[in-house]
Amino acid sequence: MNSDLGPVPGPTVAEMLAAYRTGASTPTATVEAFSTAVAARGDDGTWITVVARSELLAAAAALEARPDAVSLPLYGIPFGVKDSIDVAGYPTTLACPDYAYTPDSTAPAVQALVDAGAIFVGKTSLDQFATGLNGTRTPHPIPRSVYGNDMISGGSSSGSALAVALGQVPFCVATDTAGSGRVPAALNGIVGYKPSRGLISTVGLVPACKSLDCITLMATTVEDLDLVFDVMCAEDPADGWSRRRGEKFDGHEVTVGLPDLQQLDFFGDAAMFDAHSVARRSLPEHGLRTTAVDLTPFLDAGSLLYQGPWVAERLVEFDEFLTDKPDSIVPVVREIFLGGRRYNAVDAFRALQTLQGLRARVAQLWTSMDVMIVPTIGTTFTVPEVLADPIACNTKLGHYTHFGNLLDLTAVAVPAGLTEDGRPVSLMVIGPALADDTILAVAARLLGEGRAVSPPLAVGGSAVETIDIVVAGHHLSGERANPQLLELGGSLVEATCTAPTYTLLRIGTADPTPGLLRVPFGGSAIDVERWRLPATSLAVLAGRMPAVLALGRVLLADGSDVLGYVCDATVQTGAEGHTVDDISEFGGWRAYSRAINSAHDTSIAAQEIS
Repeated sequence: MNSDLGPVPGPTVAEMLAAYRTGASTPTATVEAFSTAVAARGDDGTWITVVARSELLAAAAALEARPDAVSLPLYGIPFGVKDSIDVAGYPTTLACPDYAYTPDSTAPAVQALVDAGAIFVGKTSLDQFATGLNGTRTPHPIPRSVYGNDMISGGSSSGSALAVALGQVPFCVATDTAGSGRVPAALNGIVGYKPSRGLISTVGLVPACKSLDCITLMATTVEDLDLVFDVMCAEDPADGWSRRRGEKFDGHEVTVGLPDLQQLDFFGDAAMFDAHSVARRSLPEHGLRTTAVDLTPFLDAGSLLYQGPWVAERLVEFDEFLTDKPDSIVPVVREIFLGGRRYNAVDAFRALQTLQGLRARVAQLWTSMDVMIVPTIGTTFTVPEVLADPIACNTKLGHYTHFGNLLDLTAVAVPAGLTEDGRPVSLMVIGPALADDTILAVAARLLGEGRAVSPPLAVGGSAVETIDIVVAGHHLSGERANPQLLELGGSLVEATCTAPTYTLLRIGTADPTPGLLRVPFGGSAIDVERWRLPATSLAVLAGRMPAVLALGRVLLADGSDVLGYVCDATVQTGAEGHTVDDISEFGGWRAYSRAINSAHDTSIAAQEIS
């Protein structure tokens, strides 16, 4: 496997918003970059319909002209929509040209994004009729994973995952019935979030199995998922499954249920087994307590999905089309639809009764754990492997995802490194219905967002949880605020630099404060230091923080994502009228200080001579 392959995420939603509010970028520049990036790749199976460059520029210009538009929660953020969800004026095709129609109205979930200032840029590819987890069931070009080597993209939300993993958009709207929003996320190294059923309206979604369907989200960070989900989550009286979201996570100690490794199936993939085992062993480092859990009732429920009458539910929507135009359907999808016709009402009630018994068993398991963590996928496949054995490969891909909606669960797929041969590994955090905020909080910990937890330090024979923090200015070694880190028990981990996507700002004039700001274009690598402190010191450090700074995520040159000092929102938005200068050309605060001091000394010497 080529180690240079993998996701190449662009700026996040949060970073784009910051860049717009400081004037470092504009929505016009963003949609220009999107159009250029898509055109450069050609028809690679990511998109089915792309909004024309001229239309995108017009939409961006109209948005920029609106009074106070910059205050919108998703101002100027580009996003794609899976091509089974309606957007007025654009074809909904479900990857079947003969089925296509152009809707007059937009799905409420998508409309909420547009109303919040986001810019719709196109419809993404999918397995035809959202039937499949592999991405090969399409009459269009078959997409491949960003990890290359002919690996499948996963499906059915194949294009949504690729658009995010390629950095073309920071988030995409997808769907999940049997794992369609989680499997492709896992195969492309990004985050795939399946909310509890009913939290996002499915009105305007062409259903696969209406009683199970969820509209889902894909992004590269949990922070972005939170921002977008807050906009989309709303009760909809037109959706019979709509319901209110659950309680916010209260910060309590989280207990993670882990099935015995012997219950997990990796289908002979030893490298995936090893990588998953390593990821499991790291859970305590993220402040997570573990307990054993029996996976059997979950897997038993999953087996009902394609071996039971839920296959027949697809015919509620597609039976007439199957009868009238069978040759318009991809053969493997057609065979699945035809298989649904063999079930009768007795089969349906028998399966419902079996499922209800399994739900009761699973409900008891949640009394001893907050979330459960399993692999998102047990192995990977190449496109030729799937084409040679489409049903068996698809079943293996859904081994850990099929039961999610049947048991009314919420789940998020989180990237967890690579196998020794360079393939993506993903952990799936699963919770009971309406525990969405809890699973997202756990996912954020696993990704190091907002709290970069490092291996515990040994103090007095006991382990002390630690936290890493990136500093770029007065807290650097030898600078005036560095004693704060030393007093709190901090130690220098390394002198390093950021990824080349930052500006270094000088905030104020009389006693300036340096601040990091990530930007979508024209950034630089800035010299920083990474320090390690006892986690309990974070509150003290935050209390001493200058008003113009905040704690946020800093992407380092080695790809790690660590907590650090960044510009406060008031600096990003200009809300307080701060004097701000870009000093990125110096490459770091020390170099800037040396240059200023040198210029000052030269000025004094010149005055003395004169």
